[in-house]
Amino acid sequence: MAKWTAFPYDAADYTYDTATLKKKWARLHTGDGEPLPRDDKVLAAWALFHAGEFQKAFDAGLKAGGAGITVANKAQTIYATYLEKSEKTKLAMFMEAAERAEAQAAEEPKNANAHYFMALALGRYSRGISVAKALTQGLGSKVKNALETAIKLNPKHADAHIALGSFHAEVIDKVGSLLGRTQGASKDAGLTHYKTALKLNPGSAIAMLEYADGLVMLEGDKKMKEATKLYEDAAACEPMDAMERLDVEMAKAELED
Repeated sequence: MAKWTAFPYDAADYTYDTATLKKKWARLHTGDGEPLPRDDKVLAAWALFHAGEFQKAFDAGLKAGGAGITVANKAQTIYATYLEKSEKTKLAMFMEAAERAEAQAAEEPKNANAHYFMALALGRYSRGISVAKALTQGLGSKVKNALETAIKLNPKHADAHIALGSFHAEVIDKVGSLLGRTQGASKDAGLTHYKTALKLNPGSAIAMLEYADGLVMLEGDKKMKEATKLYEDAAACEPMDAMERLDVEMAKAELED
């Protein structure tokens, strides 16, 4: 496997030993609700993920198997979203993570994150090939169903609420609300999911970023001021791990544009 691009920031503050990781687990996983692993090898893979060692986390997660598959799926999807430079490789990674998560969901139908990471990777793949094209391939309903399943299994899954809000917003943005209805997309549902995500995880930079983008997609320029405030709040967040740092840096970059 080709060497992945390294995390570009100092990860000293995100490098946790086992005891510290356990102590900070609930805060680090407020978004995805992943339970604290019983397997030390899986916990070690998560420590690598939080420190921005995405390729090592991916390898360690796959090697550990079981709950380690979730680490591998998250590491690959987050890495591809933020750090992979080749569009072709990025799309291949999203698809690979989606297929692996789908197989995991088939084996463990009650694992909320198996459904969630399948939807997240497939959603990011859809953005890459264009949402309209993805809809014609039937990926929209697949993403929506997986996210709804994740929320049914874990109603407090903030990240799934964010992703479902973005599903509604992106579909309506690309095909309009009339055609959007045929895909099960609605403005009200989208806004409700974003608000729920922020209520469940108020310190989440990615929730603020996605909500800001969704507001503009669903409400237009009249919400630009509110969206900018959300970007400013996201940029001011205190990241607790490498992924959160990438979210915060993205918010800062958006504000500079």
